[in-house]
Amino acid sequence: MSHMWTFQRVGGLDQVVFKNADDIINLPNLDPKLWVALSCPTTGLDFDERTLALLDSDKDGRIRIPDILDAISWTQQRIVSFKSILASSQTLPISQIDTSCEQGKKLSVTAHSILASLGKSQSDYLTQEDVQQSIKINAGKLYNGDLIFPPSAELSSEMQTFIQTAINTTGAKKDMSGQDGIDLDIAKTFVENLKTWQKWQTDISHTQTPFGENQAEIWKLVQTLKPKIDDYFLRVALAQYAPQAQGALNVDEKYIVPTENGLLSDEALAELPLSKIDTVSALDLVNGLNPLWKAKISRFKTLVASELANPDQLTQQEWLNIQNSLEAYTSLITAKPEMAQADVTTKPTSSLEDIPNQLINSLASSDLLTAFEQMVEQDNKTPISASDVLVLEKLVLFHKHLYRLLVNFASFADFFSLEKRAAFQLGKLYIDGRCATLCVAVDNIAKHSNMANYSELCLLYCECTRHDQKQLIAAAMTAGQGDLLIEGRNGVFIDNNGNDWDANVVKMITKPISIQQAIWAPYQRIGRLITEQINKWATSKDADIEKSSAQVLQSPENKFDIGKSVGIFAAIGLAIGAIGTALATLFQAIFSLSWWQFPLVFIGLFLIISGPSVILAWLKLRRRTLGPLLEASGWAINGQVKINFLLGKLLTSKAELPKNAKRNLRDPLKSQNKKSMMILLCAIVFGIGITAGWLWYQGDFQRYFEQPQAQSTQNGQQEENNHYR
Repeated sequence: MSHMWTFQRVGGLDQVVFKNADDIINLPNLDPKLWVALSCPTTGLDFDERTLALLDSDKDGRIRIPDILDAISWTQQRIVSFKSILASSQTLPISQIDTSCEQGKKLSVTAHSILASLGKSQSDYLTQEDVQQSIKINAGKLYNGDLIFPPSAELSSEMQTFIQTAINTTGAKKDMSGQDGIDLDIAKTFVENLKTWQKWQTDISHTQTPFGENQAEIWKLVQTLKPKIDDYFLRVALAQYAPQAQGALNVDEKYIVPTENGLLSDEALAELPLSKIDTVSALDLVNGLNPLWKAKISRFKTLVASELANPDQLTQQEWLNIQNSLEAYTSLITAKPEMAQADVTTKPTSSLEDIPNQLINSLASSDLLTAFEQMVEQDNKTPISASDVLVLEKLVLFHKHLYRLLVNFASFADFFSLEKRAAFQLGKLYIDGRCATLCVAVDNIAKHSNMANYSELCLLYCECTRHDQKQLIAAAMTAGQGDLLIEGRNGVFIDNNGNDWDANVVKMITKPISIQQAIWAPYQRIGRLITEQINKWATSKDADIEKSSAQVLQSPENKFDIGKSVGIFAAIGLAIGAIGTALATLFQAIFSLSWWQFPLVFIGLFLIISGPSVILAWLKLRRRTLGPLLEASGWAINGQVKINFLLGKLLTSKAELPKNAKRNLRDPLKSQNKKSMMILLCAIVFGIGITAGWLWYQGDFQRYFEQPQAQSTQNGQQEENNHYR
């Protein structure tokens, strides 16, 4: 509580600033509510994968606050000072290893041994590459300090058999080279299971039955034949009870028919009764047997002949006596002992039942376990111990990456920095003359978009392919316009390793992108509406003209009606007159204004048309947040983490010419005649408009339209009077 923290208000959140080593050491005392993130996934990040694997000690695929605090505590116990961690150095000075304890001294010795084995005896620091190279070199050695031995050819054939049998029946662990092997715990468990199995088999062999050494084979035959023999005696009892049902209890010939290939089905025959059913109680062990069971019955007959009154027949009582004589043996067989389990990463593929008894007795009674213990002891004395190398690897990785993890978890300093990128930013998407740098990983687009929609960001979901690889990303467009951003467009995604991927937009969440887009959006909508209406009107008129032309061609009697034509021309004239009057009124109102009122008119029109769109876009752009976007990717975020206008422009850059570039506005592929004609047409329209406005202002234009109208009214009244006369 006495530590003085420093916070910076960024993105609408108070974010902790790591200024010195004390800030990291005291991080366990910081309220978790003041951390920007509470948890994040171990995948889909631009971060060292090995470091994430070491942080995820419980292997649940997530990094949480306790995992980071444990990493800080673990590192603090093995390093002299946290000052070097703030620099995210690529190297770990050996002098930074705390040698005040035995473990630290051992790590220091291991570090020097690694450097010596790599020919860097004069070096006083370790890198991640040094440790990984040492692991790779030692992985090929039998005695490499990992205390795990695969069935290597360097070992004796007996030891190879011992290790391989243990792997098959007990399980294995991966050694430094990635091979399956066993450690001392697996070896002891294996030998313990061998002895347990051996004792069980001895107890079984000492069980007294009338069948002597054949009891095991007889017991297996009894278990196999029991369903069929019991079924036979049941059918005989039913035949004796209801003789009329004897035919139904036997095999109907319709069941003994060839299959499509002309052969009898073994599966179908095996399901049929064991022998012909009649009222005779004894089972004939020689004649009338189901062919598929005859061999087993014959072997059974040979083994139990001493228990049968008639060696060719088996009565129901004799069958029961045989089973009763095997009860003790059966009880012992079914009481199979539980085998001990060892801590393994590779599960066993077989059981001790699959191993010959001779091999079991040999492995259990030999001194192979003692020899294996001596191998482990020798491996433990290796100068470069695998366990110590792994500890050094962890220390080097935490020394290198821990600070970057903190500024991407406890705070988002890297995201709000202008020079760095956050751990969740996977690369850059180039599309529509823009570059989007806020690109995050996506597992399921439908699920991701439901949550990401609340971020108020315009998102492009892209399927990126490179050779035979695929990945899904969501890219936020935070600058420019979105007119040409549609599903199906193609772009290029450049990941942080510089690899380019073909990107195809498969889904889009449409949101306001910029104020510029909001300004022109109403005019674009009006333009599209006018275009659509003109297209509809032109299409309908074209259809009407085609229909009228067809009617005229089909009816040659129709003659040209001059009266109707005059009426049409008069209507057209009146329409033109109305338009002219409207234009004259408009120009009269405009020219009646003072010069300083003209800008106010245009500003007012702009506010009326674009104002609502700009206000709505401004409100939505102010609500843009990073939180829901990361939440959809598996993060747990405290607060919203707002994206303001300045950050939005930085996250998406538009195409701009270089500062020293020159622009030639003359387009050689553009027709100059069309350009001249357009200029001339605009000038004529503008001149007519100015003239009409000036005439109206002087009063002549109004009189020009009022006189014909009055004359027309007078002529109409005179014609009406003549009609009444």
